[in-house]
Amino acid sequence: MDYGISFVATVVFLPLFFVLFILASADTGFPGIFTQERVGRFGKMFTVFKFKTYHSATHQKSSFGKWMRKTKLDELPQLFNILKGEMSFIGPRPDIKGYYDELEGDDREVLNLKPGLISEAGFKYRHEDKILSQQKNPLKYNDEVLFPDKVKMNLEYYRNLSFKNDLKLILKVLGIVLNLKSEKYL
Repeated sequence: MDYGISFVATVVFLPLFFVLFILASADTGFPGIFTQERVGRFGKMFTVFKFKTYHSATHQKSSFGKWMRKTKLDELPQLFNILKGEMSFIGPRPDIKGYYDELEGDDREVLNLKPGLISEAGFKYRHEDKILSQQKNPLKYNDEVLFPDKVKMNLEYYRNLSFKNDLKLILKVLGIVLNLKSEKYL
């Protein structure tokens, strides 16, 4: 199902993809695509695609990049990761090495899931940059507070997989995207 939906979405969003690629390239430097190794299903590494949001020379977030991150359009190239079978629409957000690959015991069950474009944890922490910017030690706060909570939420998702739960999450995300109060639809 992921493949079919991502194929249609890729075709539909292709004009937007090209416009965003050109704007990101002009704003942050060519190419406007950012790639990074992330931990995937069963701990296998894969390359995730995103639109670049930081200037190549200064490593500062660009104004266009800030807008893309706020709207989450920087994630659009991950449709190609879904097409390649490396990701799913719903599942734990893929993280860099040193987090999911370091899990132990039952927490490793999270690795049975393909990483996803959206997740409950991603929804809860959709303003993670802002949360971390308010901390005295952002890395420590991420490691001791945010990441353990994300693991807990992703394990709960894994242990309660259902179409109904996926549909609820999709409605929440659509509510945010459409700027609606999504909770009234649940």
